[in-house]
Amino acid sequence: MEIRTAREADKPAIRDVARRSLQASYSLSPQTITSGIEEWYDEAQLTTSITSDERLLLVADRDGQIVGFSESTLTADRPWVTDKEDHGRDALLLWLHVDPEYRGEGIGSGLFETTLDRLDAADAASVQGRVLANNQDGTQFFESHGFERVGRTEIEIGGRSHVEYRYVAEATGLEPLESGEQTVYVDHDESEGGSEAPFHIVYSDPDRSARYGYYCDNCGRLANAMDAMGRIECEACGNTRKPTRWDAAYL
Repeated sequence: MEIRTAREADKPAIRDVARRSLQASYSLSPQTITSGIEEWYDEAQLTTSITSDERLLLVADRDGQIVGFSESTLTADRPWVTDKEDHGRDALLLWLHVDPEYRGEGIGSGLFETTLDRLDAADAASVQGRVLANNQDGTQFFESHGFERVGRTEIEIGGRSHVEYRYVAEATGLEPLESGEQTVYVDHDESEGGSEAPFHIVYSDPDRSARYGYYCDNCGRLANAMDAMGRIECEACGNTRKPTRWDAAYL
């Protein structure tokens, strides 16, 4: 089996693997899965994932057949890190799909390890992964590979509420920040993509039990305002939170 960078010719196979994997792993309606596939893996989106320097799309190729793939994103440098030798980039493992017919053969682990190696070579200082709580195979996979669960988020998919767990390869901890007379805590292990730079989750307490808002990495300020479309927007610099991987399924 060869794990390699995806090519344009792999697009149909990637969509097929994604559909079969989602159907096997998540208790989502066929309509929700179809909507997600059409949004995440249309021609333009896959071309971006294949060609962008901020994306990493790898496939597991067994004798010319695509049996799995991983998709990751890379952010800009980490401006909050004081150690000049640790100004790497944050990476988010968006998806790791293996065709259900080929699971249990080490393909997922091979993809995972190669993905981490490639992200490390791209100067990723921190790698984050996310998985729905009811996907027990997914949560066990991250934990068996040494990832630490650092948070949970309530998300809505297809009109239903779900819990999504967040994992990191190596937790960096919380950064206390004064907001008026209150101390809040910026979690650099939890982030959402932004139009200019990531937004990090901010908590009201060090136990991460109550979410406070977002911290804009672009200008270093708290950002809790919403625009007319209900998206998080930093009033200081205009950085806007990008849709998450599940936002396509909200419809």
